[in-house]
Amino acid sequence: MSNLWNLSHIQPRTEVVLEGDTIAALFWNAVAKRGPQVWLRQKQLGIWRSHTWSQVGEAVREIAGGLMALGFRRGDTASILSNTVLEWVLADLAVLSCNGVSSGIYPTDAPNQVQYLCEDSGTRILFVEDDEQLDKALSVRERLPALEKIVVFDMEGLRDLDDPGVISLDALREIGRGWNTQHPDAVAERAAGCKPGDLAILVYTSGTTGKPKGAMHSHHGLVYTARGFNTLIARNEKDECMCFLPLCHIAERMGGEYFSLYTGAKLNFVENPETVPENVREIAPTVFTAVPRVWEKFYSGVTIALKEASALQRVAYGWAIGVGREIAERVLQGRPVGGLLKAKFTLARWIALDNVRKLIGIHRARFLVTGAAPISPELVKWYLALGVPMLEVWGMTETCGASTGVPASRIKPGSIGPAASFNEVKLDPATGEILVRGPNVFMGYLNLPEKTRETLDADGWLHTGDVGTVDAEGYFRITDRMKDIIITAGGKNVTPSELENELKFSPYITDAVVIGDRRAYLTVIVMIDQENVEKYAQDRDVPFSNYASLTRAPEIQELIQAEIDRVNAGFARVEQIKKFFLLDTQLTAEDEELTPTMKLKRKLVEKKYAPQIEAMYG
Repeated sequence: MSNLWNLSHIQPRTEVVLEGDTIAALFWNAVAKRGPQVWLRQKQLGIWRSHTWSQVGEAVREIAGGLMALGFRRGDTASILSNTVLEWVLADLAVLSCNGVSSGIYPTDAPNQVQYLCEDSGTRILFVEDDEQLDKALSVRERLPALEKIVVFDMEGLRDLDDPGVISLDALREIGRGWNTQHPDAVAERAAGCKPGDLAILVYTSGTTGKPKGAMHSHHGLVYTARGFNTLIARNEKDECMCFLPLCHIAERMGGEYFSLYTGAKLNFVENPETVPENVREIAPTVFTAVPRVWEKFYSGVTIALKEASALQRVAYGWAIGVGREIAERVLQGRPVGGLLKAKFTLARWIALDNVRKLIGIHRARFLVTGAAPISPELVKWYLALGVPMLEVWGMTETCGASTGVPASRIKPGSIGPAASFNEVKLDPATGEILVRGPNVFMGYLNLPEKTRETLDADGWLHTGDVGTVDAEGYFRITDRMKDIIITAGGKNVTPSELENELKFSPYITDAVVIGDRRAYLTVIVMIDQENVEKYAQDRDVPFSNYASLTRAPEIQELIQAEIDRVNAGFARVEQIKKFFLLDTQLTAEDEELTPTMKLKRKLVEKKYAPQIEAMYG
């Protein structure tokens, strides 16, 4: 039976499923409660290896003991510079068990950024993933007098390294075993010494303007929010989740690691960012949280695959998805789904939709969660038509993750849902800005009291910078960032994100930035989806020699123009895009134009490509 009309499996849970008032207490209580059960899984050399709660507890205890042997004190900071791997979680929990402060650094950050983040946070111990990340740390080490030791997870290629300031994770664990033998109660006593109000983690904002700011979260805020999440998007010990977003971002740290720690859901680590599609199919998560870019990529993959399918397969898919859309519309309108339509959907799943779900890897998913950026309502409806509810959540680093969420019982595509039960959300009557208040709201920005006062008012309301509306049912909608709303030369207010979301629904467009503030008309800078556009060109014998020549090919220009025309058809004339420019450089997370979560930085893009923008208005 489809998830669409059987939502009993997505009921929020209000009871406390794990005791503890700090992350350290939660973790050690979970180890005691769930000992032999599997918690973490990671693929190594082609084989999935499982780690039980007891095994994770042993590893964390050894790392914590090693840190204490190195003189790591209460309140000291350790930073983690690594991709999303199992060792990230081990190091994080060890630092918190020592009553230390844990801070993440994006693996795409340059050496000067690593220096700034370590300096600002007062990092004494730096965990790095491998030789690539170690090189960054060593290049700035002389400028970090507080940094005492660098711990390397993966020593491949570093066997001959002889540096007293660098140690392998295995060696740290060995030191920890010795320390724990001599001081058998030390780690437990240090963990028990954690207080709910103690600073636990620093999450640095991506810094689209100016230097990143270190958002401070207490143990109480993290535990409170993890429990709150279960009243919003409940999980349990039978759930399988996938850990692949950056752990230094609040979404994976809170919604992945700590939420899984609280609920007991299994966490499966992908091999690397490039293997996500393959790993999804292997893991087949029962609950899948991702950012819109991932959901767009899956949709694009299906769209492209259909172009290569036989005529019969395309007809079968068209009929099946039509049945799915009919049911989705009934569910969205709160209307009943009759027996005949249920029977047709069972056939639709057998003919085509189950294969689509398996192709993506969501065939076991009870529901999908999307957040961290706006998503096209049409994309939400498409997943609904496949028979898998997609629930949109909204929040930010400063709110410890989700502050609103769409309930499975009343899905409204385009809405971020009502306020979560664990915090208050309202609109500023003067500006329409969304304000949030609750124990999940952060303690402030590290070393930046003035910035903290700008963001948190005297009554405890967090000024989010997002502008929105709220309907009679209490459902909020984000209309845009306060700084991003476009006012054209004719005085028309335009919400660029609405246009951008529709453009990103195209399988050929990865991201877009709409321009037009104080201009006569709207234009757009487009980042193409390299894989899909290259395939389009190859299938039609369009000549190109590299990425730049691909973007300049007349056939590709026409392809993107057709996608813009499709989007324009849904907007008033004054809101339509008149011209576009394709970025001719293949961007990665290491490029300054992109945030670590692979979103184009609007202000930087506008500044860097000013000549191209002016040419569109020439």
